[in-house]
Amino acid sequence: MKTCKKIGILASYNGSGFETIQKAIEAGILDAKVCVIITNNSNAGVLGKAKNYNIDSFVINSKIFPNENLDLKIAQILKDYNCDYIFLSGYMKKIEENLLKFFPKKIINTHPAILPSIYGGAGMYGSFVHEAVVKNGEKKSGCTIHYIDENYDEGETILIKELELSKDETAKSLEEKIKELEKIAIVEAFKKVLEEE
Repeated sequence: MKTCKKIGILASYNGSGFETIQKAIEAGILDAKVCVIITNNSNAGVLGKAKNYNIDSFVINSKIFPNENLDLKIAQILKDYNCDYIFLSGYMKKIEENLLKFFPKKIINTHPAILPSIYGGAGMYGSFVHEAVVKNGEKKSGCTIHYIDENYDEGETILIKELELSKDETAKSLEEKIKELEKIAIVEAFKKVLEEE
Protein backbone atom coordinates (compact mmCIF):
# COMPACT_ATOMS: atom_id res chain seq x y z
CA MET A 1 0.00 0.00 0.00
CA LYS A 2 1.34 3.42 -1.00
CA THR A 3 1.99 5.74 1.92
CA CYS A 4 1.44 9.48 1.76
CA LYS A 5 4.81 11.17 1.21
CA LYS A 6 5.96 13.82 3.67
CA ILE A 7 7.43 17.10 2.47
CA GLY A 8 9.57 19.47 4.51
CA ILE A 9 9.82 23.11 3.40
CA LEU A 10 12.84 25.40 3.67
CA ALA A 11 11.93 29.05 3.08
CA SER A 12 13.46 32.47 3.74
CA TYR A 13 10.56 34.81 2.99
CA ASN A 14 6.91 34.29 2.03
CA GLY A 15 7.00 30.68 0.89
CA SER A 16 4.71 31.09 -2.12
CA GLY A 17 5.95 27.77 -3.53
CA PHE A 18 4.95 26.08 -0.29
CA GLU A 19 1.45 27.52 -0.61
CA THR A 20 1.22 26.19 -4.17
CA ILE A 21 2.07 22.69 -2.91
CA GLN A 22 -0.31 22.97 0.04
CA LYS A 23 -3.22 24.00 -2.18
CA ALA A 24 -2.50 21.13 -4.59
CA ILE A 25 -2.52 18.71 -1.64
CA GLU A 26 -5.82 20.10 -0.35
CA ALA A 27 -7.29 19.83 -3.85
CA GLY A 28 -6.31 16.15 -3.98
CA ILE A 29 -3.85 16.71 -6.85
CA LEU A 30 -0.82 15.64 -4.82
CA ASP A 31 -0.85 12.63 -2.50
CA ALA A 32 1.50 14.17 0.05
CA LYS A 33 1.61 16.15 3.28
CA VAL A 34 3.67 19.18 4.25
CA CYS A 35 4.76 18.23 7.74
CA VAL A 36 7.26 20.94 8.76
CA ILE A 37 8.51 24.36 7.69
CA ILE A 38 11.98 25.67 8.53
CA THR A 39 13.15 29.23 7.92
CA ASN A 40 16.36 31.12 8.59
CA ASN A 41 14.42 34.39 8.94
CA SER A 42 12.48 35.08 12.15
CA ASN A 43 10.36 37.67 10.27
CA ALA A 44 9.52 35.40 7.32
CA GLY A 45 5.94 35.59 6.08
CA VAL A 46 5.93 31.80 5.74
CA LEU A 47 5.71 31.51 9.55
CA GLY A 48 2.23 33.05 9.51
CA LYS A 49 1.19 30.72 6.69
CA ALA A 50 2.49 27.73 8.64
CA LYS A 51 0.34 28.80 11.60
CA ASN A 52 -2.72 29.24 9.36
CA TYR A 53 -2.31 25.72 7.98
CA ASN A 54 -1.47 24.31 11.43
CA ILE A 55 1.96 23.10 10.31
CA ASP A 56 4.89 23.00 12.74
CA SER A 57 7.59 25.59 12.01
CA PHE A 58 11.09 26.36 13.22
CA VAL A 59 13.45 29.33 12.92
CA ILE A 60 17.06 28.16 12.59
CA ASN A 61 19.80 30.77 12.26
CA SER A 62 23.13 31.70 13.82
CA LYS A 63 21.58 34.37 16.08
CA ILE A 64 19.43 31.76 17.81
CA PHE A 65 21.98 28.92 17.64
CA PRO A 66 25.39 30.66 17.53
CA ASN A 67 27.54 27.63 18.32
CA GLU A 68 25.76 24.89 16.39
CA ASN A 69 26.11 23.40 12.93
CA LEU A 70 22.89 24.75 11.44
CA ASP A 71 22.68 22.28 8.56
CA LEU A 72 22.99 19.36 10.96
CA LYS A 73 20.26 20.91 13.12
CA ILE A 74 18.00 21.35 10.07
CA ALA A 75 18.74 17.79 8.91
CA GLN A 76 17.83 16.45 12.35
CA ILE A 77 14.46 18.24 12.36
CA LEU A 78 13.67 16.99 8.85
CA LYS A 79 14.59 13.46 9.94
CA ASP A 80 12.52 13.78 13.13
CA TYR A 81 9.49 14.59 10.93
CA ASN A 82 10.29 11.65 8.61
CA CYS A 83 10.45 13.90 5.54
CA ASP A 84 10.66 12.05 2.22
CA TYR A 85 11.32 15.21 0.21
CA ILE A 86 12.52 18.72 0.91
CA PHE A 87 11.29 21.69 -1.14
CA LEU A 88 13.20 24.97 -1.25
CA SER A 89 10.60 27.72 -1.37
CA GLY A 90 12.76 30.81 -1.88
CA TYR A 91 15.40 29.54 0.54
CA MET A 92 18.36 31.90 0.29
CA LYS A 93 21.08 29.78 1.89
CA LYS A 94 23.30 27.32 0.04
CA ILE A 95 22.51 23.69 0.83
CA GLU A 96 25.62 22.16 2.37
CA GLU A 97 27.00 18.65 2.46
CA ASN A 98 25.30 17.64 5.73
CA LEU A 99 21.84 18.08 4.27
CA LEU A 100 22.75 16.51 0.93
CA LYS A 101 24.22 13.49 2.72
CA PHE A 102 21.01 12.80 4.63
CA PHE A 103 18.67 13.58 1.71
CA PRO A 104 20.39 12.57 -1.53
CA LYS A 105 18.22 13.31 -4.59
CA LYS A 106 15.40 14.33 -2.26
CA ILE A 107 15.89 18.11 -2.12
CA ILE A 108 13.95 19.94 -4.82
CA ASN A 109 14.33 23.54 -5.97
CA THR A 110 12.65 25.83 -8.46
CA HIS A 111 14.77 28.22 -10.53
CA PRO A 112 13.18 31.11 -12.50
CA ALA A 113 15.02 30.41 -15.77
CA ILE A 114 15.80 27.56 -18.15
CA LEU A 115 18.76 25.51 -16.92
CA PRO A 116 21.51 24.82 -17.70
CA SER A 117 22.33 28.34 -18.87
CA ILE A 118 24.16 31.52 -17.93
CA TYR A 119 21.06 32.39 -15.87
CA GLY A 120 21.94 29.97 -13.11
CA GLY A 121 24.64 29.89 -10.46
CA ALA A 122 25.67 32.10 -7.55
CA GLY A 123 23.92 35.48 -7.55
CA MET A 124 21.36 34.43 -10.15
CA TYR A 125 18.05 34.51 -8.32
CA GLY A 126 14.78 36.44 -8.38
CA SER A 127 14.76 39.73 -10.29
CA PHE A 128 18.49 39.44 -11.16
CA VAL A 129 17.64 36.53 -13.46
CA HIS A 130 14.81 38.34 -15.24
CA GLU A 131 16.82 41.55 -15.65
CA ALA A 132 19.64 39.57 -17.29
CA VAL A 133 17.26 37.65 -19.58
CA VAL A 134 15.57 40.86 -20.82
CA LYS A 135 18.86 42.76 -21.11
CA ASN A 136 20.33 40.00 -23.30
CA GLY A 137 17.33 40.09 -25.63
CA GLU A 138 16.35 36.46 -25.13
CA LYS A 139 13.33 35.23 -27.08
CA LYS A 140 12.25 32.78 -24.38
CA SER A 141 12.63 32.04 -20.71
CA GLY A 142 10.95 29.72 -18.24
CA CYS A 143 11.47 27.85 -15.02
CA THR A 144 13.33 24.70 -14.05
CA ILE A 145 12.44 22.32 -11.25
CA HIS A 146 15.51 20.36 -10.28
CA TYR A 147 17.20 18.32 -7.58
CA ILE A 148 19.85 20.05 -5.50
CA ASP A 149 23.46 18.96 -5.54
CA GLU A 150 26.64 20.55 -4.14
CA ASN A 151 26.73 23.26 -6.87
CA TYR A 152 24.25 26.10 -7.42
CA ASP A 153 21.61 25.20 -10.04
CA GLU A 154 23.46 22.17 -11.41
CA GLY A 155 21.37 19.30 -10.00
CA GLU A 156 19.43 16.88 -12.17
CA THR A 157 16.44 18.44 -13.94
CA ILE A 158 12.97 17.15 -13.11
CA LEU A 159 10.94 19.44 -15.36
CA ILE A 160 11.26 22.59 -17.49
CA LYS A 161 8.47 24.97 -18.53
CA GLU A 162 9.08 27.61 -21.18
CA LEU A 163 7.39 30.80 -22.36
CA GLU A 164 7.97 33.33 -25.14
CA LEU A 165 8.98 36.86 -24.23
CA SER A 166 6.86 39.66 -25.69
CA LYS A 167 8.52 42.46 -27.69
CA ASP A 168 7.98 44.98 -24.87
CA GLU A 169 8.89 42.59 -22.04
CA THR A 170 10.30 44.10 -18.86
CA ALA A 171 12.02 42.34 -15.97
CA LYS A 172 8.93 43.01 -13.85
CA SER A 173 6.40 41.67 -16.37
CA LEU A 174 8.58 38.62 -16.98
CA GLU A 175 8.90 37.98 -13.25
CA GLU A 176 5.11 37.97 -12.88
CA LYS A 177 4.70 35.53 -15.79
CA ILE A 178 7.41 33.20 -14.45
CA LYS A 179 5.83 33.18 -10.97
CA GLU A 180 2.57 31.94 -12.50
CA LEU A 181 4.44 29.40 -14.62
CA GLU A 182 6.29 28.14 -11.52
CA LYS A 183 3.00 27.37 -9.78
CA ILE A 184 2.10 24.96 -12.59
CA ALA A 185 5.63 23.54 -12.83
CA ILE A 186 6.00 22.87 -9.09
CA VAL A 187 2.80 20.82 -8.96
CA GLU A 188 3.59 18.92 -12.18
CA ALA A 189 7.12 18.17 -10.96
CA PHE A 190 5.97 16.84 -7.61
CA LYS A 191 3.27 14.78 -9.31
CA LYS A 192 5.94 13.28 -11.57
CA VAL A 193 8.33 12.59 -8.67
CA LEU A 194 5.62 11.01 -6.49
CA GLU A 195 4.30 8.84 -9.34
CA GLU A 196 7.79 7.59 -10.17
CA GLU A 197 8.30 6.30 -6.60
